[in-house]
Amino acid sequence: MAKVVVVEDEPHIMTLITTKFRNAGHEVHTASDGPSGLALAIEQAPDIILLDVMLPGMDGYAVCSSIREHLVDHRPIVVMLSARSQVADRQRGFEAGCDDYIVKPFRPADLLTQVTELLDRKSASD
Repeated sequence: MAKVVVVEDEPHIMTLITTKFRNAGHEVHTASDGPSGLALAIEQAPDIILLDVMLPGMDGYAVCSSIREHLVDHRPIVVMLSARSQVADRQRGFEAGCDDYIVKPFRPADLLTQVTELLDRKSASD
C-alpha cells in the first residue's frame, strides 16, 4: 500500500490514526513535533503526510511549506488535521501547500477513506 508519515503531538490521536492505517496495510512512520516531522518526511519521502497544524517547535503550516520546498521531485499528498475550523485557517493551509484540510474531531475510518481517494486520484493522474 502507501507509505504514510503522521505528524501529531496528541498521543491518543496518533494511536488512532496509526492503528487505522497500519490495519489497512499502510507503512506508517510517526513524529510528534514539527522539526522531527519535517526531517522524517524528507528522509522517508512518503506517499502521504498527515500533518497536525498546532505542533511544538514548528507549526504545521511551516512544516508543509518546507516539505514543498524540499520534496520537489517527489510531491507527497499533504493532509492537514486541525481543530482550527475558520475559513482563514483552511485558506492558510492551502496556501502552505496542503492537498486537503480536515477539521478535528474526525472519524479515523473517514480519514482513511479520504486518504484512499486522494491516493487513487494521484495514481490516476501519474
